[in-house]
Amino acid sequence: MNASQTDPVSRTAVVTGAGSGIGRAVALELLHAGWRVALAGRRTETLEATAALAPDADSLVVRADVSDAEAVAALFATVRDRFGRLDLLFNNAGTFGPGGVGIEDLDYDAWRQVVDVNLNGAFLCAQAAFRQMKEQDPRGGRIINNGSISAHAPRPRSIAYTTTKHALTGLTKSLSLDGRPYRIACGQIDIGNAATDMTEVMQRGIPQANGDLAAEPVMDVADVGRTVRHMAELPLEANVQFATVLATNMPYIGRG
Repeated sequence: MNASQTDPVSRTAVVTGAGSGIGRAVALELLHAGWRVALAGRRTETLEATAALAPDADSLVVRADVSDAEAVAALFATVRDRFGRLDLLFNNAGTFGPGGVGIEDLDYDAWRQVVDVNLNGAFLCAQAAFRQMKEQDPRGGRIINNGSISAHAPRPRSIAYTTTKHALTGLTKSLSLDGRPYRIACGQIDIGNAATDMTEVMQRGIPQANGDLAAEPVMDVADVGRTVRHMAELPLEANVQFATVLATNMPYIGRG
């Protein structure tokens, strides 16, 4: 193994959507483990708040909109200039879009916004990471895409979000195949009901497939961070292709 695989201090990661929720939890897990982490997102103040939670770690705040191709190119150029290499991309940035809206009432601009962030943004970041991992010496790295339970089973009235998360599974599989000659591994983590600001509504009550409104259990978002770190720190000869991490009693098995 090369040094970047055996020495966590020399490992560099990009985490998108690092200013809150799952992105923040994963970034902090990596920072506390000695990784160098570029914190990417649209709001500088939330990224700086994440960095402040690990003041002794080596973090880099980069404001970037993942749906903007030029911003993504600038992000990865900044990371290359600062750290010299890239070992991990956690492709996390995403949006749910307007909740509770049926397809017949979903505005096309709202649909496009979800697709632009969740799918096009993931592609742009994966493309930039792939290029750098292919060209760097030692060659290789890992991309982990944040899917969702919705990549398996949709919630009611979530067509834009669900569609993009299904598409991410195809992105993951294609990256895995195309990355083989270059020691680029790709996996996907599908997360269900991690406790974040985005999932607070689940504890109060959320529509179910049978039309009922029901509260759902959540899990500690730090458990997601630990899972991603495990996936990230495997040698490149091993890969967690798909991982599903969820609150144990949430309605997933048997949903609908």
